[in-house]
Amino acid sequence: MITYAPERYAGATIDTIGDKVFFGKRISEEDALFLLEQANPIDLATLADFRRQEKVPGRVVTYIIGRILNYTNVCWVRCKFCAFYRPPGDDEGYLHSDEDILAKVRDTVEQGGVEILFQGGLNPKLKIDYYEGIFRKIHEQFPQVILHALSPAEIIYIAHISKLTLRDTLARLKDAGLHSIPGAGGEILVDRVRKIIAPYKDTTDEWLECMRTAAELGIRSTASMMFGHVETLEERIQHLKRIRDLQDECAPFRAFIAWNFQPEETQLAIPAKASAADYLRTVAVARLYLDNFDNLQVSILTQGPKIAQLALGYGANDFGSVMIEENVVSAAGNKFILNATEFERLIEDAGYEAKRRNTRYELI
Repeated sequence: MITYAPERYAGATIDTIGDKVFFGKRISEEDALFLLEQANPIDLATLADFRRQEKVPGRVVTYIIGRILNYTNVCWVRCKFCAFYRPPGDDEGYLHSDEDILAKVRDTVEQGGVEILFQGGLNPKLKIDYYEGIFRKIHEQFPQVILHALSPAEIIYIAHISKLTLRDTLARLKDAGLHSIPGAGGEILVDRVRKIIAPYKDTTDEWLECMRTAAELGIRSTASMMFGHVETLEERIQHLKRIRDLQDECAPFRAFIAWNFQPEETQLAIPAKASAADYLRTVAVARLYLDNFDNLQVSILTQGPKIAQLALGYGANDFGSVMIEENVVSAAGNKFILNATEFERLIEDAGYEAKRRNTRYELI
């Protein structure tokens, strides 16, 4: 913990912050910093759960069945935190055939899945016609499946190599079957951090502009944060401020998901992974600060089931996805992949009611 210094938090205390929360007022960046560094975990959980009940009343915790379909692992960006990618020309690089992709979608549907999280890398051989083609094939054969596809980094790169504007790229992808965009690639939306962990990736403003443009076209998205690497706590809050501001502006986001950096097999050296306590504290502060978000999702994939259960008392209301397939986080040696029965047992054992949803947070 940082030594308490009132000037560091502009006079914020747990009492002044509690008054804001209980009277429905917005907390400041200084308040959020105080909560990250100083708040008692019980007080923090109490405030976060109060706000969760304001946004999503009751004891229902939702989850979805889906598949992360990594169509390619070829990527030239070489992010230091990623153990999944292979550079162009690498013997271990791949691009799944259309037949293999459709077989994976079919398998997902047969297992009760409703969402395909279609993501890969920045593969220089793939222009917009590739994505239009495969999206249309998926949509034609499986019209019930929701394509939650492509990170802002992928979309920005597709526009660049296809010599299109960002708006035209998004409009064409939507016409081909894109329903929504995952918040991947946000990492920390502070350019100082991005230049260290992913120097060739999109900037903060480019990421935000992609989500803004998508919202203007009726494409909703999620927001995420990968923390616990080179960022400061102040930069974590800057990240939250930028997505809160964009949500105020055009409401692009359905949900927020935070997870801590997994350093195994990556090129980004850090002393130790963020602790479970840090994760729970970050989830709670996100619930309190992001007062314009309804849904906060746990990261069972990186935290495991016990911490995911605890996070439900720190402001989270969604258990995320039963992942029929996942390769990116697992490439770093972390794998907590459970089935729907296990999800429901964990939710109910924590004292909540499990309900299945789709990408739009509609109960099914």
